[in-house]
Amino acid sequence: MRLFDQAKYAFIAKRRRAYVLSATVILVGVVAMIVNVFSIGSWQDYGVDFTGGSLIQVQFHEPATAAQLREALGGPQITRFGEENEFTIRTPLGDESVETIRVAIQAQLETEFGSDAFTILRTETVGPKIGAELERNALLAILYSFALTLIYVAFRFELRFGLAAVIATAHDILITLGFLAVFRVEIALPTVAAILTIVGYSLNDTIVVFDRIRENLNAKGGRREDPRVLVNRSINETLPRTVLTSGTTLAVLLALLAIGGAVVRDFTVVLILGVTVGTYSSIFVAAPALLEIQKRFGDGTAGRERRKGRGAHAAT
Repeated sequence: MRLFDQAKYAFIAKRRRAYVLSATVILVGVVAMIVNVFSIGSWQDYGVDFTGGSLIQVQFHEPATAAQLREALGGPQITRFGEENEFTIRTPLGDESVETIRVAIQAQLETEFGSDAFTILRTETVGPKIGAELERNALLAILYSFALTLIYVAFRFELRFGLAAVIATAHDILITLGFLAVFRVEIALPTVAAILTIVGYSLNDTIVVFDRIRENLNAKGGRREDPRVLVNRSINETLPRTVLTSGTTLAVLLALLAIGGAVVRDFTVVLILGVTVGTYSSIFVAAPALLEIQKRFGDGTAGRERRKGRGAHAAT
């Protein structure tokens, strides 16, 4: 039994509804970003990795878990580091000095675990300059991925396919950033990694659909078929692969969300959103965008015919 065998859903006919839905979601995200600028001073809720703060490395003499430290300390960002039972505790500086923060954390740990249960290995300050550099590098990575996507897809297919793929990928990133702004998910390095992963996943799913569109275009009579009918048929033909790939990926991510704990929760949530939106965009954004580009700028057939005509004339 093949999932969605002989599917004939009218995806292209519903593209305008998809445009309205996407525009509404993106607009909500943009409004949330503006609200965040006035309420928290930044368009996103950046974590210590980007804003700067204190870093305290602690080693416990007996087995301990990050969950126990979070219960004892509350707000700080805690991750495993180095050897077994070693952890890093990251906190924003605010108006306090690093030494004041270290003394307060040490007192909380002594109250919870005892004064002989741990050793503070190092205490240092993470400057906001490093965070600004990380933010700039993350933005550059996304822009480079757009440029390379455009070049690769234009070379592998045609320029109009590359433009449509970039539009779909930008759509996915905007919705993801809007989600982070609305729910004020703290932006840390794992969150940036998740966003970059979404770029790759969205592009992969889009190329599968585009590859089938190209196959159908190059088939006998494909260039004479109504583009909307051909694109819609191509989406339906790749629907089993799209649903199965997304479904198995989401199953793994949901399991990770359930048992992975607080350390990977934000990373996993962003990936779940990205996979869902990426699947949606490959059907309702990338393929319709391709049709819109072709409608306004043509499909390159005229240029190919002119080149063939010049070649035939030169041969004679």
